[in-house]
Amino acid sequence: VAHVKPPNHRKEQRASIRFKTTLMNTLMDVLRHRPGWVEVKDEGEWDFYWCDVSWLRENFDHTYMGEHVRISHFRNHYELTRKNYMVKNLKRFRKQLEREAGKLEAAKCDFFPKTFEMPCEYHLFVEEFRKNPGITWIMKPVARSQGKGIFLFRRLKDIMDWKKGTAGKKLTSLEAQPARNTVNPSGSHDTRSSDDQKDEIPVENYVAQRYIENPYLIGGEMCVSYIPLRAWLYRDGFARFSNTRFTLNSIDDQYVHLTNVAVQKTSPDYHPKKGCKWMLQRFRQYLASKHGPEAVETLFSDMDNIFIRSLQSVQKVIISDKHCFELYGYDILIDQDLKPWLLEVNASPSLTASSQEDYELKTCLLEDTLHIVDMEARLTGREKRVGGFDLMWNDGPVSREEGGPDLSGMGNFVTNTHLGCVNDRKEQLRQLFRSLQGQKKTPN
Repeated sequence: VAHVKPPNHRKEQRASIRFKTTLMNTLMDVLRHRPGWVEVKDEGEWDFYWCDVSWLRENFDHTYMGEHVRISHFRNHYELTRKNYMVKNLKRFRKQLEREAGKLEAAKCDFFPKTFEMPCEYHLFVEEFRKNPGITWIMKPVARSQGKGIFLFRRLKDIMDWKKGTAGKKLTSLEAQPARNTVNPSGSHDTRSSDDQKDEIPVENYVAQRYIENPYLIGGEMCVSYIPLRAWLYRDGFARFSNTRFTLNSIDDQYVHLTNVAVQKTSPDYHPKKGCKWMLQRFRQYLASKHGPEAVETLFSDMDNIFIRSLQSVQKVIISDKHCFELYGYDILIDQDLKPWLLEVNASPSLTASSQEDYELKTCLLEDTLHIVDMEARLTGREKRVGGFDLMWNDGPVSREEGGPDLSGMGNFVTNTHLGCVNDRKEQLRQLFRSLQGQKKTPN
């Protein structure tokens, strides 16, 4: 989660929390209904700000924040959430693992499709393309969402036509970056002032990625801080589907290949009440009935590996700040061999509900995120579960309650994750806060 206080350290409890946000969706409902939280508008002082990335870029350097203040993004969150930076960081991390721990350990990072940044890696891409003629590739703008600007192709001519559109133009980053011309102390990507950007023609970077045939897309939510690396994984999520039967015969049909709700809801076959999602629990049960529980355990364990390795790949380049936390949405595609592939990580997963079921899931997710951020200073810092969130990493792997730490080195360790399992969050929260109340009443 966000900055979480270490064990045995108690923050001063606050009578009321002043919050601010510009997002008028499920989030606003949750913030307004939270006991003791008061909305602040315009320039009023705030304790908690669920900001958008543009506010971060323009204001982070110029805003004084008290010890207790929290905001909803890390300053250079884009190291993980821009498609090209994510792949660069993962490739660098894989090379580092190979040097330090060998090829077997590095192979645990082989969970993202072969990817090239365009146009700067165009020649490398062409070399790879010619090795495997006839396969399908997908082109994605690095800094857009909801399926905008994506297209599939099989011919080099299609990519050459795209490249002509960028020739002779200066490329500029359209994603949030720090406003000042500063050097990132971690030595990561360059930053440019907004004045420099105004003089450039805004042509987007793309990534060309090998396309993977697959019937399912699933998304997991997690809450993170970086130093120490502390990650909570939410039990609920959605498996997203296309309403149109899958085929590679029509690579121009976005309704076949893109499961984004923003795309699917414009399909003539879309049913608003049914939507194009399953709850993750239903999806997990379906897979278990078809492939057996062991195969499903392996799949979900492989996804745990994706969550942790991707976070570790940016741990040293993210500018960590005790005021920041991040709620990430992971897009993972599963192929026919039940191998999960990381497609992208969202810094601003959609908090707008597309159905009643979606609204209920997002409301619970956001309530539990606020419990973990713990503005009210109720937690001890030793919790392994808060509502629907399970602590999966705390400067090292966290074990499930039923299995102790694996001291034998024989591989008995089971990570404390329950993605797609029963989410009895209401009962868990009741017990948690009852026990915390009891601890306060007990004299030291």
